Amino acid sequence: MNVLHKAPTEPAPGAIRHNGIDTDWWRGAVIYQIYPRSFQDSNGDGVGDLKGITQRLPYIASLGVDAIWISPFFKSPMLDFGYDVSDYRKIDPMFGTLADFDTLIAEAHRLGLKVIIDQVISHSSDQHPWFIESRQSRTNPRADWYVWADPRPDGSPPNNWLSIFGGSAWEWDTGRCQYYLHNFLTSQPDLNFHNPGVQDALLDAVRFWLERGVDGFRLDTVNFYVHSAGLENNPPLEREQRNASIAPAVNPYNYQDHLYDKNQPENLRFLKRFRSLLDEYPGTTAVGEVGDAQRGLDIVAQYTSGGDKVHMCYSFEFLSQEKPTPHRVREVIEAFEEKAPDGWSCWSFSNHDVVRHASRWADQVEDHEAFLKMTATLLLSLRGSVCLYQGEELGLTEAVLDFEDLQDPYGIRFWPTFRGRDGCRTPMVWSKDGANGGFSDAKPWLPVPPEHLHLAVSAQERSASLLSHYRKTLAFRARHPVFAKGAISFKEAGSDLLIFERSMNEHAILVAINMSGHPVEHSRDLDAYVAMEDAPTSGVLENGILKLPPYGAWFGSRRVEK
Repeated sequence: MNVLHKAPTEPAPGAIRHNGIDTDWWRGAVIYQIYPRSFQDSNGDGVGDLKGITQRLPYIASLGVDAIWISPFFKSPMLDFGYDVSDYRKIDPMFGTLADFDTLIAEAHRLGLKVIIDQVISHSSDQHPWFIESRQSRTNPRADWYVWADPRPDGSPPNNWLSIFGGSAWEWDTGRCQYYLHNFLTSQPDLNFHNPGVQDALLDAVRFWLERGVDGFRLDTVNFYVHSAGLENNPPLEREQRNASIAPAVNPYNYQDHLYDKNQPENLRFLKRFRSLLDEYPGTTAVGEVGDAQRGLDIVAQYTSGGDKVHMCYSFEFLSQEKPTPHRVREVIEAFEEKAPDGWSCWSFSNHDVVRHASRWADQVEDHEAFLKMTATLLLSLRGSVCLYQGEELGLTEAVLDFEDLQDPYGIRFWPTFRGRDGCRTPMVWSKDGANGGFSDAKPWLPVPPEHLHLAVSAQERSASLLSHYRKTLAFRARHPVFAKGAISFKEAGSDLLIFERSMNEHAILVAINMSGHPVEHSRDLDAYVAMEDAPTSGVLENGILKLPPYGAWFGSRRVEK
């Protein structure tokens, strides 16, 4: 048995509390992601809003999660659906008002839910007053708040950097006769983090939301904040090293090794400033999104180590097309534990940027629901925090939309080979009988797929449903703190069976998961374990032999001798 990471001994209350606040709540927390446009419409305009979220908070609390993460709701022209912010302190009218947000915060806290909100600070909208001023001249007070560069002598862009959304990462501005950097849409110019004034202004905006009572932030594209001031060309990436975990295979972005347009060491200094601000508000946290196809786990390790930068990060190891196997799961977890012995990861299988795993991994699976119950058990048993994406607990599949229904500029750009992100952003389904699944009385901004209606919340209030399994597994996780903060170690168990132990202090739990579609048996190193009656178990231990049905799981406990 290979012990990968030592669990902390039970800390004294003063080690994790500040004036009665649990400052360590985020470690092992389960966070429910809400995409606000698609969660619940309260005013009949076909778009979800803050009041709609507040209306549905009791449902989220009933799942047994610890926190919600709300994707952007800030003022925006919505060319990238909120990830192009034109005012960091205002709420877009389509979502409501600051008073609506304050009500949401109060109700979430009443229900025992923490509130995490997005911060999209790598770039802004080109309609942000900062950029409007910056592009006016080369000498105005905000002239260098964005990344500007002169053309090459032949008029071409200053280097070969590419945008994730296609084409050059440089856009010509006729007013300044310079190029500006945009890692995403041309309407999303990159802020210049080499300018301390930019950092100060962004941190002031973060403080605004801390003062309103938020419990944390999800940092969009956290490794994109700082570019190399030398503007060196990115080298090409060998074909065998390319993968489509960050950008679709048809996107030439994958053809470069992104050494200079992101992942710069100066970012660590800004993250320390960010953490210092959060530390002024005990109990707040941050989770960073790390987008890098070659060195994602290394960056997560850098950003979460030392206790002075980001509390936790997620990368795309389990958000890719590659289906999880016992070998793959062990490989990823061991790699992270080795690279970041004092870091912390946040694992997820689906979110607003990738094909839902109910389709990505389970489309060709014969027993679809059993497979999704297995992946839920797996995700909620790993060491780390967890992000669940709205509708994941219902088994919502990726919607296949007609071209005329697409809203995502990314999908429109690369259609039909890559259909974009709209398929994972269709409205939440609350009722199998209501109009538009209970999401809205009006025509929704994206259509509600008819095949989702039978998966609605109202249709899954039964003991054997996938939704019920999520609730039972979340309750089981909450009853046993070892899942939140315990160590993890793996056991050899063959190609279909994943076995690992979670341990903390004098308590250890063995987790055995059959990741295959056929029954498996195992009889090694089980004598010390007793079956846990409160576990979401489908396997049995008889006469020293563990028998697991297809996609089944078993949990056993033992006391650890000191």
